[in-house]
Amino acid sequence: MNTIPDRPAGPRQRRRAHTDDFKADAVAACQQPGMSMAAVAMAHGINANLLRRWVHEAELRPRSEVVHADVVAGATAREPKTVFVPVSLPPPAPPPHVPDIRIELRRGPMTVMVTWPAGAASDCAVWMRELLR
Repeated sequence: MNTIPDRPAGPRQRRRAHTDDFKADAVAACQQPGMSMAAVAMAHGINANLLRRWVHEAELRPRSEVVHADVVAGATAREPKTVFVPVSLPPPAPPPHVPDIRIELRRGPMTVMVTWPAGAASDCAVWMRELLR
């Protein structure tokens, strides 16, 4: 069985040529938080390995040579001024109306009751994991 379709003889298919703006747009899309290179590559209709190469090449270029997408001619970009302001927060306190954690263990005729403060629920979980091992 032949699974390769018959193709008529004709001119050879050539590689696609992508403009610098297209490459810069794809590379800029990868810089957004939460975006994967694979998703950006699929959205632009290119191979993820090709996009990885473009990103790598853009990282190696000096900043003056990097082509940026969506640049408006004549516009001046202002760098945002960020200032770190330390803020001291009070330690978190459990709400006053939260009941304690109560655990009742029964094994045969013996019963054990454990009361645990709700503010230390993570410690209670660690204790339960060790107990149930």
